[in-house]
Amino acid sequence: MFRVAGIRLAVHGSFLLLLAWVATQGWAEEGWAGAAANVAVVCILFTCVVLHELGHSLTARRFGIGVRRILLLPIGGMAEFEAIPRQPRAELLITLAGPAVNFAIVLLLLPFVPYRQFNLNDGLPVNLTGLGLALFYLNLIMGGFNLLPVFPMDGGRILRALLAMHRPYLEATKWAVNIGKVGAAAGVVYMGFIQGHFLSALLFSFIFVAGDMEYRAVQRQAQAEVDWLLIMQRMKAIEEYRKSREPAADLSDGPN
Repeated sequence: MFRVAGIRLAVHGSFLLLLAWVATQGWAEEGWAGAAANVAVVCILFTCVVLHELGHSLTARRFGIGVRRILLLPIGGMAEFEAIPRQPRAELLITLAGPAVNFAIVLLLLPFVPYRQFNLNDGLPVNLTGLGLALFYLNLIMGGFNLLPVFPMDGGRILRALLAMHRPYLEATKWAVNIGKVGAAAGVVYMGFIQGHFLSALLFSFIFVAGDMEYRAVQRQAQAEVDWLLIMQRMKAIEEYRKSREPAADLSDGPN
């Protein structure tokens, strides 16, 4: 679509359906004003998402990892790296950079927004104060939510990086995924059956499945690395055997 800091920003087609849906909801409640307000809130939210993903992406580039694009989806954003950071320290810093951007925005806004004077349940004023409050709360919620230890969210990746400092990468991934599955399942039960927020429950369901998919991808990569190592060892053994046979061949070709 276009580039931000040299990184391609793409929007999934289903994101347009999200805009259409929130606009329809706003129109049903307050006409054009409601539709415009709902679309504006979504745009503000995804601006924060882009900044969050830029935190990941720019830090990844500092570690020499290329970034294919940032993809915006109805459930959030995703920075697509050309390689998975396998060094625990690199993964830890790259992962922390996303929530750090959100909390930095919160700290910058803290002196200017009267957050103690407003109740979110009563709505926000439609003015600059309301815009500041929206940015304040959206970044606070986004940063905190992403730190939940539910793989493959940022909190789960931070957990894997910490575990990988003391155990093999695949084992660390398995532990992080299993812990994340428990957290995601709890999120589905709490948000879906207790709070009745079925969209949030659907998000936790997606997280549950995504964690398992990434573990299988890491597992396949680990197996491919083992297979490649075995091939290299066999090639080395064949080369050493060939070299060991060369002197005998030279002697057989000499004078009788």
